[in-house]
Order: sequence, then C-alpha cells, then structure tokens
Amino acid sequence: MKTAAFAMAVGATLASAATTLPEVTVKGNAFFAGSDRFYVRGIDYQPGGSSKLADPLASTSTCSRDIPEFKKLGINAVRVYTVDNSASHDTCMNMLADAGIYLILDVNSPNYSINRDDPGPSYNDVYLQNIFATIDAFANYSNTLAFFSGNEVINLTTSSTLTAPYIKAVTRDMKQYIGDRGYRPIPVGYSAADVPSNRYQTSQYLNCGADDARSDFFAFNDYSWCNPSSFQQSGWDQKVALFKNYSLPLFLSEYGCNKGTRTFAEVASLYGSDMTGVYSGGLVYEYSQEENDFGLVQINGNSVSELPDYTALKTALSGTPAPSGDGGYTTSNAKSECPAKSSDWEVDTDALPAIPDGAVKYFTQGAGPGVGLQGKGSQNAGGESTGTAVAGTATPSRTASATATGAGSSSSASGTAGSKASAASYSTQASWAPVACAIVVVFSSLFGAALL
Repeated sequence: MKTAAFAMAVGATLASAATTLPEVTVKGNAFFAGSDRFYVRGIDYQPGGSSKLADPLASTSTCSRDIPEFKKLGINAVRVYTVDNSASHDTCMNMLADAGIYLILDVNSPNYSINRDDPGPSYNDVYLQNIFATIDAFANYSNTLAFFSGNEVINLTTSSTLTAPYIKAVTRDMKQYIGDRGYRPIPVGYSAADVPSNRYQTSQYLNCGADDARSDFFAFNDYSWCNPSSFQQSGWDQKVALFKNYSLPLFLSEYGCNKGTRTFAEVASLYGSDMTGVYSGGLVYEYSQEENDFGLVQINGNSVSELPDYTALKTALSGTPAPSGDGGYTTSNAKSECPAKSSDWEVDTDALPAIPDGAVKYFTQGAGPGVGLQGKGSQNAGGESTGTAVAGTATPSRTASATATGAGSSSSASGTAGSKASAASYSTQASWAPVACAIVVVFSSLFGAALL
C-alpha cells in the first residue's frame, strides 16, 4: 500500500511542476518544436477501447501507471480518441509534459460526432458546442500538439465521401474558434481510414480551396506493412511517391499490422531517409491489449505487463532515433487541386455548409462547460446548418496568442472577445529544485525520517 501511495504521490508532485514543452507548429510539410523538426513517435492510447469508454487523462492513478511505460518505450506523443471535457486534466497533462510527451486529441466522441449516414442534421450547434468545449479544456497546455476534427468518417462506401464537406466545415470552425478565443494556433487535421480508393482524394480535398478551411495536416491509418515485408513490398514506397508534392505535414494516425509477429521493421523506413522528406512519423496501434489483439501491454487493474510487441517496438525505436537536421522537408505551402467527381468520390463542389446559426455566439462568448461522457448526444439535436458559407472569409476576428498559458491551466482564454464572427460563419525544462524537495518530503512522510 505504501508503494502504491508513494507512486501516486510522486506522480501528483511531478505534475505540480507544470513542465512546459516547446509548442509544435507547422512549417511547409513538417512539424517543428521551436526550431527543431518534430517527428511523431507515438502510440494510440485508449485503455478499455470503445467498449469501456473512459477518459485516461482524467485519472491520476491511470496516468501514474501508464506514463512510466511510455517513457521507457521512448515515445514523444500519444493519441487519445475520447476524453471527458468536463473533467480536469491538469495532473495527467503535466505528467505527460514532464515525460516529454505531447497529446494528439480527437475532439469527437461516440455521441457527439458527424453521422456518415446522415451528416447534415448531425452538424449542429449542440455538436459544435461540445467540440469547442473540448478545445477549451486542452488548448492551454503547451503539450497539446494537435486536434483531429474527424476520424474515419469517410470509409469504404462511396456515399460516405459526401461527408467530406462537413469534415472540412468542422475543421474550418475549429480553426476559427481557436483563433477567435485567443489561443495559440494549434494544428487541426483529419485522420483517414485505411481505404486506398478514396484516401488520396480525401487528402487533396482537405488541402484545396480557401485557406480558412484547409487542414493544417493530414493523417491516415496504414496497416499494409505486414511482417515479413519491406519498404517496396509493402507499397510504402509508392505512397511516398504519391504524396511527395503534398504541402501539409503527413503522418500515420495508426500503424502496426498484426498479421504475423510484429517486429516494427517499418520504423527504420518511417524515420529514415526513405520517408522523412514526406512523412512526419506515426502512431502505433495500440497501447493496451483489447479484443482486436494489437496491444503492447496487458493491463490488470493498477499493474501493467509488457507484451512481446512492447519489447519489439522499444527495440525498433531505440535503433532508429529521430534524424538530425530538417529531414528534407519542403517549405512549400501550395494548396492541392480539388478532386473531380468520380466513381470513388461523389463530391462535385467546393461549397461548404455555413456554421449553424446557434453556434455563432461561441466565437465571441466561448463554448461554456462541456457535457462530459454522460451527455445526451448531438446527432439529432436540431439547430443544423441552413445555408452555404462564403468561401475564404472565416478569418479569426482576433490573433491567437503566440504563447500559451502553459501546461497546468485548462481554462479558456481570457480577455474581451473581438469583433463578431466573419461572414463565412453565417451564408522541458521543469524546475527540478521544487520537484526534488517535494520527493524528499514524500519519502519522509511515507517511510519515516530514517531514509533521510
């Protein structure tokens, strides 16, 4: 019991140090942390999966259990698919920052998301309020790397491509909300399914047209490198060639085929000269062992057992450090051509739905409290869009702060809101001295003065 209490006390003490990491920005087709090229070297993290919906970043005991495993693994980022936007995340976000780890966050949740079968009604003011509240909950942490505006909304069915304008509208709205609320420019992008028939069209569509709605990055899931394989055999060489002129940062939001023993040989290509001029890394699926058998560890209450895949990934990452220099990135920010309508792509216009009237006030007033994981849902909540946006006019009404308030504060930006929303909206270095002192206090109180 004393050991468990000690681990949690140290975790809380480290969190209180409020470590600030360099904010990640976009330059050309790459991420940068300060002046250094940043590669996503991470894992997907949602213990319990979709069958046991819980926010891992709202539990000090969960973070105290798992973050040491992240650090041993040698990662710098985690993706979390669902969070409770009504909870405090200060402790876990600061623990992640102290470990040098950034967060890539999906703002949607199962009950608050775009419905691919009927997207129009699901793009409504109740939905936008909830995702804006999620932005508020995480925007002031320096280690919030990026937000996903959608995840696998477009799938194998051709009809699902008709959701693309709604995905792009949500991206536009999130970018404007971040700017109008005075936050730093946190990158917003999309995570695409592993669907070759429409993946490239999706990437082009989200990078074409007016700048206000263009994504800041594009990510996709890729399970095509199945051991034994190679850069050429897996077809990854062809994808690098396909995306070589893509002007946004590109990374894998899920990878790690489990058809056979996983050795993660693809890590050498992903972070080597084969790919760094085009890709900015990726996220291995997934941390915890669930029914689909992709886990790196087995969780049993407050204990973790490292599985063979954990050791394999740790070995692969340690054997392929992030490259020095700029990795051959391109500074171009040229937009893509919008894809033409085809048998695989049903969108035939670059028009986007206007933000629902009931959501306009959030740009100036803020979203207010999040509903958490117990909300009634939004997909049929009413207040949907009733018009078409004027392209290119959703410019934030005030400039986002260049410096975040730092990890340890999840409150929304303060200050007087700027002018009314635009026309388109309508038609680590921790201070170790206090940490060391606090740890001594914890030891003393738990184990007695003899340790001193």
